[in-house]
Amino acid sequence: MELMLYDTYERKLRPFEPLQPGKAGLYACGPTVYDYAHIGNLRTYLFGDILRRVLALNGYEVAHVLCITDVGHLTSDADTGEDKMEKGSRRTSQSAWDIAEFYTRAFQHDLAQLHIQAPGVWARATEHIQEQIAFIADIERNGYTYRTADGIYFDTQRLERYGHLARLNIAGQQSGHRVDIRDKRSATDFALWKFSGPEQRQMEWDSPWGRGFPGWHIECSAMSTRYLGALFDIHIGGEDHIPVHHTNEIAQHEACHSHPPARYWLHGAFLKLEGSDKMSKSDGSFLRLAALGDRDYDPLAYRYLVLSAHYRSPLAFSWHALDAAQTALGRLRQAYHRLPDGGQADAGYRQAMQAELNQDLNTARVLALMWELLKSRLPGDVQKATLRWLDQVLGLGLDAWAPPRHAIPEPIRGLAAARDLARSERRWADADATRLAIEAAGYTVRDTAAGTIVEPR
Repeated sequence: MELMLYDTYERKLRPFEPLQPGKAGLYACGPTVYDYAHIGNLRTYLFGDILRRVLALNGYEVAHVLCITDVGHLTSDADTGEDKMEKGSRRTSQSAWDIAEFYTRAFQHDLAQLHIQAPGVWARATEHIQEQIAFIADIERNGYTYRTADGIYFDTQRLERYGHLARLNIAGQQSGHRVDIRDKRSATDFALWKFSGPEQRQMEWDSPWGRGFPGWHIECSAMSTRYLGALFDIHIGGEDHIPVHHTNEIAQHEACHSHPPARYWLHGAFLKLEGSDKMSKSDGSFLRLAALGDRDYDPLAYRYLVLSAHYRSPLAFSWHALDAAQTALGRLRQAYHRLPDGGQADAGYRQAMQAELNQDLNTARVLALMWELLKSRLPGDVQKATLRWLDQVLGLGLDAWAPPRHAIPEPIRGLAAARDLARSERRWADADATRLAIEAAGYTVRDTAAGTIVEPR
């Protein structure tokens, strides 16, 4: 069954054809760890997790690399302003190194809460400075750099196809934007290495061009090449990376290797708050995953909400929408828990569900098929086995969930025990009467090999 993915570079659906049979190299842009990730950021990582799971479903061994930006990301995409790590350090009165570690661990905790699988490699920018310096040196040798008073810049005018990913109108861009001290040659030129100022930075290194720190884009070029090679299969990120970050990654790579780094470029759409265009850490309009927990929402309810929309479609966040997702997740869990074990996944539903997943990760349609399955006349054990097969992609942890035991009061549990005793002694009339008493109290009764199971309605 062919896996089709929407490639932003080509602006069309393309069949996935890996460089190596049975293997897939996947590079994901990660967070800048100067603050907590918000749920809009996490939507992008959920999309990446679904992609990774669908690749595995199709039999691919996935080499997944996720970068951690802990230096070099300035507060402006125009290479001006303060490094976000230095800014975060000043805000928290902790060292840049300490906040990088703190927010990296917080990010990893959020991923675990959402059942997002950890990458094979956590690639931290500060641990790959020498690779970045070497990559810049290669770009320089090929004649694509120039020096200003504040750094080493990439000369985008040297690349005929610069901006193809974003379909940038280069001619319409204003030239001569100011850097800190001197003009860039073109508005689209960007920093590869920034020189330290008169005040010592917390994060700075020696280089052939002077003491300083790398620009934001060079880390991904260096680290993706380090772990996946000069050409790999798939590069992913949020749609905000298209016009600047990923465009500049491609430029750097073409200057070194005469081709883009990845064969497929996939981008997830924004999560929007009511009344805003997108969530943003920089302007403070964001919600943390922990804030959902403070309101008694299960983190996996947010995962379910994200699954309900296609990854390339904007998703509007509201508490009403999260309520609906939490209710749906609860219904799914209860239904799954009630179904008996022992069956085999239905081939027809498996084929239909994988066909939707293979059509550019259409999780919304898969959820519809899932509810259709639960309303079908298939045996309960077959339904459960099919859901178990599907959950390897949905990642909702259905097997791990069980109804809270404290939800059943002691008197009701006593009735259930009395019913088990009556059944063991073949006192069927007493067992039936006890069942009616439990149901009259607002509970359902299910007979299993392990005995009577009582659940809230």
